[in-house]
Amino acid sequence: MRPFPSISSILSASHLAIFLKDKYSLSANTSCKLLKTGINHSYLVTDGADKFVFRVYSLNWRSETKINEEIRLLNLLKEGGVSVSYPLTDASGEYLQQLDAPEGMRFGLMFSFAEGEKFLNLSEEQHYRIGETMARIHRLTEGLQLQRVQYSPKVILQDPFIYLNNFLPVQADEMDWMLSAQKYLLSELANADDKQMRKGVVHLDIWFDNMNITKDSVVTIFDFDFCGNGWLAYDLAYNILQIHSTEKDPAERELKKKSFLDGYESVVKISDEEKRLLPALGVSLYFFYLGIQCQRFDNWSNVFLNETYLKRFISLLVKKYFEENVHAGLLPG
Repeated sequence: MRPFPSISSILSASHLAIFLKDKYSLSANTSCKLLKTGINHSYLVTDGADKFVFRVYSLNWRSETKINEEIRLLNLLKEGGVSVSYPLTDASGEYLQQLDAPEGMRFGLMFSFAEGEKFLNLSEEQHYRIGETMARIHRLTEGLQLQRVQYSPKVILQDPFIYLNNFLPVQADEMDWMLSAQKYLLSELANADDKQMRKGVVHLDIWFDNMNITKDSVVTIFDFDFCGNGWLAYDLAYNILQIHSTEKDPAERELKKKSFLDGYESVVKISDEEKRLLPALGVSLYFFYLGIQCQRFDNWSNVFLNETYLKRFISLLVKKYFEENVHAGLLPG
């Protein structure tokens, strides 16, 4: 009997260990452990004292060209002295592996291990270091272009509704509010002083879950899966969005936000227009990632995403942040 067709699978960690030992000339004692299944699947590879992370891309999530551009970016950052988790070649000098999964061919890529640990509640000093690290990335990526997505207003604010419409009824108050907010945000972005907006390659997903920090506050950034081209201020806005999400005390939140921005500006200055637009850009990224959650329902978000989740997310996070930081009392819903 032929295997029933699949749209998603979790590759066996023990069999991956055998595959990786051969491909990367690792020792016989090498082990492999599943870290998480998300947008992509990540495995911890341990060979004695050495650790690595092996990413298995979801089927058709990123093309070979786009992954190679991610590799190019990471190598540029590594060579520029930025602390990132960087790609590693196999024994034949190749970066990409092809894995014949039940659903089809998936790409795999080995990364260096990011030393340190994750912190949900970051200190002011750690926020400062994160700002420094982000600025060092932007110093190298300003003016750079990758053969990857252009983060235009259409991609950030309009395309998400292609997927959101499948889960949130058009007559829902939350959808009405989202459409009104979209109109406002599109106008804000269209009327931005573009000359003051630095452009280049952005990470677009820098938050506490995509960085490790050592005891001496060395920050290592990883998971550049969403890297693309756009306003560099998107990275600043997204990290500030995360500070608002995790730091509930308003006074403490402002101190940590200031530390982050001070750390950034110790390396690279932020224009007045970029600063003005940070709240609007942050809300816009809520739209973008809601679209991603809806897009990846079949092989990721179905464990948490439904109509109730979306209504709560929009009311408690998106709308609240908009009204407190962008414009209060402006929109219906």
